[in-house]
Amino acid sequence: MDCFKITTHTPEATEALGESLAALLPPGAVLALYGDLATGKTCLTRGMTRHFTGDDTVHSPTFTLVNEYGKDQVLYHIDLYRLGCEEELLTLGYEDFIESNGICVIEWADRAPRFLPAQRIDIHLDHAGGDARTLYIENLGILPIQWQQSLEITATEIEKGNTP
Repeated sequence: MDCFKITTHTPEATEALGESLAALLPPGAVLALYGDLATGKTCLTRGMTRHFTGDDTVHSPTFTLVNEYGKDQVLYHIDLYRLGCEEELLTLGYEDFIESNGICVIEWADRAPRFLPAQRIDIHLDHAGGDARTLYIENLGILPIQWQQSLEITATEIEKGNTP
């Protein structure tokens, strides 16, 4: 199975992991994030956004549903927490986001499973006590060969207390 598991111990470490993961993403990648409230979904997205924009000002788009970051490489941050039903995605122009060359990060992806493309990255985030979070990353045909090794380097740096 094409998976990777890591535990981060601070929000900054979760962001660093997101930044490293973003460096591996091809244009048009879709990432489906799963996890309870406060499991680090927005922290992970903040790191990804920082990779593309150099800015770490990311807000959870809970009330707007979609935030767009970047110019050359656009990252769409989609939050489905307040989605009433899956069909509401069609009124957002959801197809335009996931069929673009932009990166789509979808929080609460479990709220619209039938609208997720088959090729994507699934990331499950769990509380692991205190600020620690365990992330399970599953590549479903998006990431390049040896992606786990790249994230393992980041994981090693994070464990040493460094944020690459």
